[in-house]
Amino acid sequence: MISDRLKHYVPRGLYGRAALILILPVVALQLVVSVVFIQRHFEGVTEQMTSAVSHELDLLQASGGAGAPEEMMRTLGISAGRVAHAAVPEGDRRAWYDLSGAAVIATLEDLREDLLAVSLLTEHRVSVFLEGDDGPVVYVFDRARVSATNPHQLFVNMVVFGGLMTAIAFFYLRNQLRPVTELAEAAAAFGRGRSVPYRPRGALEVRQAGQAFLDMRTRIERHIEQRTLMLSGVSHDLRTPLTRLKLGLSMLDDEDRVPMERDVSEMQEMIEGFLSFARGTAEDAPESVDPIALMRDLVADLQRGGTAVDLVAAEGAGRMDLRPAAIRRAVENLVGNAVRYGTRAEVSVALSERALRVRVEDDGPGIPEASREAALRPFQRLDVARNQDRGGGVGLGLSIAADVARAHGGVLRLGESEGLGGLQADLVIAR
Repeated sequence: MISDRLKHYVPRGLYGRAALILILPVVALQLVVSVVFIQRHFEGVTEQMTSAVSHELDLLQASGGAGAPEEMMRTLGISAGRVAHAAVPEGDRRAWYDLSGAAVIATLEDLREDLLAVSLLTEHRVSVFLEGDDGPVVYVFDRARVSATNPHQLFVNMVVFGGLMTAIAFFYLRNQLRPVTELAEAAAAFGRGRSVPYRPRGALEVRQAGQAFLDMRTRIERHIEQRTLMLSGVSHDLRTPLTRLKLGLSMLDDEDRVPMERDVSEMQEMIEGFLSFARGTAEDAPESVDPIALMRDLVADLQRGGTAVDLVAAEGAGRMDLRPAAIRRAVENLVGNAVRYGTRAEVSVALSERALRVRVEDDGPGIPEASREAALRPFQRLDVARNQDRGGGVGLGLSIAADVARAHGGVLRLGESEGLGGLQADLVIAR
């Protein structure tokens, strides 16, 4: 499709497209005016002026040609002289860019049967060779007699005033586009978990969209706040009876106590998983951190806790706005899944100018490609793909990591580890 091909050449930014919308009509208008100007000015006016000069040449021819009275030639502004046939050009001469010269030659050829040749190569002079009674006669007169003076002024005026009007229009249009870009920046920041100050302004439609965004942001923030408050109560209310159950179970015989304590521990693990997933990033504020140092500290903490994990690569340097607690929670869940279904995990981090990538690989059974999308959903336990004998969890580890990635405007990608052969999880966040 032609439209699909043109998309590659159209500016992608709003300001670029607005400038294109302004410039295209101005250029098209100037082209139309230029064509009309060339047709009417260079042809119509030139034909009229050349026709008048042709009548003056008729008068001089009738008055004796080269022998016409000098006072008459001086009054008409035309000089005449006899020339030999050898001195007459074989054809009409003009510069290739002389558009009005073509109209002069064409008009003389139509009006005069005695025309031998026309030469327009001499600067500001026209030489017309006519057949006289005693041989060829050359008539020389000023070019201004047959061409309008300063024809370039129209082009200069069009370019200058066209550019001026375009600049003025773009200045006013920029004031209309700025509220749109501010709304886009506020929405992008909120999508990455940051709430920046924003006040709707601009055209009515833009203000309506901005107010709708503020209402949506307020509802989402209120929902997150209410969920956080609810989880605080749920966390306290659930942990208290679990503690009482553990105390009561400690008084039973070993034969009855052990399986029940295992059930209570599993219940506590499930509750912690639910709370961690529901908590998300609500309790963590964005701040400028060093992702490389954050991953080094995290891996060191996990190693001290007995987790079989290594930081195998750390590329790049710099800082970026992240929710450090949420990032730690996400990577801890990825490493926890890795060591639960495999024997060891490897972490690598790369910070470039465009994005942060944290990769966690394991030597476990991995996840089939067809099941990877489902694995990112909450409470999904892929019993066929993952080893349930190692403790299946509650199916929230990957969901928590994916939720943290989305809160930062990023994504969690699952693949197959080339080095270890198990699952490869990439947490990618744009800078």
